Order: sequence, then structure tokens, then C-alpha cells
Amino acid sequence: MRAVVQRVKSSKVTVEGETVGAIEKGLMVLLGVGADDTERDVEYLADKIVNLRIFEDENGKMNISLKDVGGDLLVVSQFTLYGDCRKGKRPSFDKAAGAKKAEELYERFVKACRDYGLKVESGKFQAEMMVEIYNNGPVTILLDSSKEF
Repeated sequence: MRAVVQRVKSSKVTVEGETVGAIEKGLMVLLGVGADDTERDVEYLADKIVNLRIFEDENGKMNISLKDVGGDLLVVSQFTLYGDCRKGKRPSFDKAAGAKKAEELYERFVKACRDYGLKVESGKFQAEMMVEIYNNGPVTILLDSSKEF
């Protein structure tokens, strides 16, 4: 499971002109589900993201987590995080999970984050979405549950 985590002042996602998820201060997460991912990957990434200390303390040091600041979380599915561009000019998505498995683990991830008591909004799985990100910092972190990076 892969995630692009961005610290934001606000973020929202719209589908066909309708806002389906919006947050204020918090984290915007683009989430990709891999073919070999399991519930363990869901639990690992949910815990890592909720407790990732990328908000500044009173000394300006990144030392406070989303959970600590009471921030919001917006999660948007993005299978293209598994795009492999090492061969040719067109990405291969062979390592991405199929739609059924991906949606199931995506929904489990959203629920796992909600279980921490946070406000969690989400996009619409497999929809064409417009995502607005008001990045704060900017701070952008790449995470992978198999710890490839």
C-alpha cells in the first residue's frame, strides 16, 4: 500500500461538480492499493499516517501528529501510485490491486483512520475526481507499507 501524504491548510475533492469530501487543517492522502496488500498493510499505514509527526510545535520543529493537533484527514484512492515506468513510455499498473480488492482495502483504511477518532473524509472510489490541495509548507511525504521507500 502506498500513500502520498500532504500537510494541508485545506483540501477538497469534487465529482461531477459536487463536493464529496472537504477538510480544513490536516492531511490529504492519495492512497494506492497493491496486488499483494492485506489488512496488515491497512493497519500499518493508518497508524503511521495518523501518528506521523509532521506538524510544527511551538519551536517550529515537526514534532506533532495529526492526532495531536486534532486535524482532519482526506483520503483519495489513486491506483496510479503503482505505475511502473521503468520500461517504455507507458506506465504498467500490474502491481496495483484489482478494483474489488482495492475498494475493499481502501474502505478498510478509511474506517481504520476513523477508529482513531478523527474526522475523515474521502473521495469516490473509481470516479473521475477534481482534487484541490492547499499545501501547507509544502510538506509532502511518501509512504509504502512494504517499506520500499
